[in-house]
Amino acid sequence: MDVRANDQGDLVVTKGDQYDVREKTVTANSAGAVRNLGKPVALAAKYFEAGADELCLLNITSFRHSPLQDQPMLAVVRAAAECVFVPLTIGGGIKDTVDPDGTKRSALEVAGAYFRAGADKVSIGSEAVYTVERLRASGWQKGDGTSAIETIAHTYGRQAVVVSIDPKRVYVDPKTYEGPYQDELVYGKEDGPENERGKAWWYQCTVSGGRELRDVSVVELAKGVDILGAGEILVNLIDRDGTGLGFDLDLVNLVKRTVKIPVVASSGAGSARHFVDVFRDTPVEAALAAGIFHREEVKISAVKQALRENSINVRD
Repeated sequence: MDVRANDQGDLVVTKGDQYDVREKTVTANSAGAVRNLGKPVALAAKYFEAGADELCLLNITSFRHSPLQDQPMLAVVRAAAECVFVPLTIGGGIKDTVDPDGTKRSALEVAGAYFRAGADKVSIGSEAVYTVERLRASGWQKGDGTSAIETIAHTYGRQAVVVSIDPKRVYVDPKTYEGPYQDELVYGKEDGPENERGKAWWYQCTVSGGRELRDVSVVELAKGVDILGAGEILVNLIDRDGTGLGFDLDLVNLVKRTVKIPVVASSGAGSARHFVDVFRDTPVEAALAAGIFHREEVKISAVKQALRENSINVRD
């Protein structure tokens, strides 16, 4: 669940179309209201009762402030932990920060506040990209021990650190491309979507909620965070976000070939069948969806039933 403050300052669960979380209605004085799909604690309780195996709350505006000053979000985590009894992942602003009064806070301190509030895991996004950039510059040697991934994993265990990857496709001409990511190219299938046929692409990572591109590929990022000690990778794809076209199976397989740690597929689920596809055609450990559940287009029970009918193991 993506959580952010709306224009009135209330924390709501929202959902974007390729990360744009505002309604399309535009007036002379507004770019559209923040899409409001419900209150985070109420939805967390609803999904737990419906059979969700894990829940993820991502504070998508916390990069603007110190999370330790964001008392409403900490209150959300505490309240959710009281009524949700499956693993709870919290993300947003897990990095070294400075409070408005000048007090410096380490990523470890921020993560600790979330763990004490009831989180089981923390999700790191942009900070992981910057750290892997430094790791690559050092020749892919072991990290220096100071990054958010390393300090949190060392203190709380590798299983407590999730890295959320937000890539975009970069299309290239497969006949002429001679860039550094030739070995990572994915080729459009002849029987695939018409707009992909004859094309090739690699996956470029982003930061700041998909607003800024970085010169790091998804393979480099996955490799780097594995070296640094992440325990799990959440693979999103901006191109598929909110489309309902299904998970990008090529992307999921690319990441799974790179690392041995668990991978969660995200972005694009539009039906129960898409969950069957991702578990049948990739070795991914888990799959995540948001919009189809928020809008009640698909029920969690329907997803689990479809998986059982296709002989895919699923928790009761």
